[in-house]
Amino acid sequence: MPGRTGHHSRARTAPFRLRLSDNGHVLEMTREEFEELVAEALDRIPPELTRLMDNVAVFVEDEPPSHDPELLGLYEGTPLTDRGEWYAGVLPDRITIYRGPTLRMSATREDVVQETEVTVVHEIAHHFGIDDERLHALGYG
Repeated sequence: MPGRTGHHSRARTAPFRLRLSDNGHVLEMTREEFEELVAEALDRIPPELTRLMDNVAVFVEDEPPSHDPELLGLYEGTPLTDRGEWYAGVLPDRITIYRGPTLRMSATREDVVQETEVTVVHEIAHHFGIDDERLHALGYG
């Protein structure tokens, strides 16, 4: 049973680097506020696409796994393009958006909104089978 993992980490793609906000402090935002931004980003996905999403759940976590502290988002599962007759009775794919790294790289609330939207789109694109190379070409790297 194939499964793939896709991730979104701005720290790995020039010219974007993980940085503290201009005043040297991490932007503060409650988990609830951040979850609302993720929900709003999901709401902006065109309905024609959300209707095609299948067996996927979206989560917000404060921090990514310790081996990748700059990770903004993670897709874990089997993309729609890789599913076959064998695909039945499996747990939902999982998209996780990480609050901590997003806040650390953002100077303003507007930065958080923009980065959250890009990360959500990036991870949903993995669900549709779009790889990182194509996402970078589309500006969602």
